[in-house]
Amino acid sequence: MKQVSYIEDFESWKQGFSFHIPIRIRFSETDMFGHVNNVSPFIYFEEGRIAFFAAKGLFQNMSEDVDRIPVVADLQCDYHKQMFFGQTLKLFVKVHHIGKTSLDIHYLMVNEKEEVCITGRGRIVQINPQTGIPVPFHKEQIEKLHDEN
Repeated sequence: MKQVSYIEDFESWKQGFSFHIPIRIRFSETDMFGHVNNVSPFIYFEEGRIAFFAAKGLFQNMSEDVDRIPVVADLQCDYHKQMFFGQTLKLFVKVHHIGKTSLDIHYLMVNEKEEVCITGRGRIVQINPQTGIPVPFHKEQIEKLHDEN
């Protein structure tokens, strides 16, 4: 596998994942060559991130009166192996780093043969939706992020 800037030791990095969801490649996510279009992984990252946060019990109440919401500050995707219509892949998600107002989330997608297809990372910032200013995580949020369940 090619060297990826945010991964120092691939094997230990890979072992840090436990949460995953299945991703079934739909026809609409492929291009005229039959493989997954290069924008589709960002949709998969969003799906995995939402499921991960739901499993942790975070960011579930997105009503108008909330005082903090998660927003994506940046996303990076590295492509390692082609993916095709009809495949069912596993998308793994983990928190790599927790800052005062942001999280660095990492992603790993493998195919049925456990071959790495995609790696990725993204910065999620918690902001006040009225002001757009970053706000610190509550202690309870940090505890949920550290929880292994």
